[in-house]
Amino acid sequence: MNPVDDLGHPVPLPDRVRRVVSLVPSLTEALAATDPGILVGVTVWCPADPAVERLRGTKNPHLRRVIELAPDLVVANKEENRERHVRELRAAGVPVWVTDMRTVPGALASLRRLLSACSPTDPGWLAEAERIWAAPAPAIGLRVAVPIWRDPWMFVGADTYADDVLTRLGAINVCADRARYPRVPPEEIDADLVLLPDEPYRFGPDDGPEAFPGTPSICIEGRDLTWYGPAMIAARERLTAALAR
Repeated sequence: MNPVDDLGHPVPLPDRVRRVVSLVPSLTEALAATDPGILVGVTVWCPADPAVERLRGTKNPHLRRVIELAPDLVVANKEENRERHVRELRAAGVPVWVTDMRTVPGALASLRRLLSACSPTDPGWLAEAERIWAAPAPAIGLRVAVPIWRDPWMFVGADTYADDVLTRLGAINVCADRARYPRVPPEEIDADLVLLPDEPYRFGPDDGPEAFPGTPSICIEGRDLTWYGPAMIAARERLTAALAR
């Protein structure tokens, strides 16, 4: 029986997956940390061996070249990649595994299923991430806001992986009662602290804090809030330190 991806779609795989194209930077990192020789194609944003072919971005992958590479599997994500590209690849006979990670436990379970399907190696980093995130949330109660874009201003909202990360750190996301990525004028944000990530928009000390006068802000690594994979190991400690400042 074929394994199924996070959306319940059966994915036909050979007995041993040897060639993978990853269209998701965080999943590229997870695959490289588990079985680096398995990757034959990645996006320009992916952390991977320079010898691995780059296939443009997450929203505009070079589909013809992906097909030419004859991968055993293409790894995608519901949020980061376009559904029509997934359909085109499947129509060309290319197996595609689509992930959908909206909570920390969901991400860990999804990673374990995906990596089990791709590699016989049991990744030690994944067990470490599971151990770290099994710790109970501290009772901080700090009200935080996390912008992800400006012009227009957009924030982390409900039903997102980043929102669940904040909750598990004991923080309260002030936009958790809104849509997944709501557009909110910064003057309407009422928070104790603003976390300014460096991706997808590259906020910095001179680009972001000025929009929240009177509210403390801290620049953080965006991957700590949004990357699922080996980044999860250090993310909890770094974010906890940021919230404690």
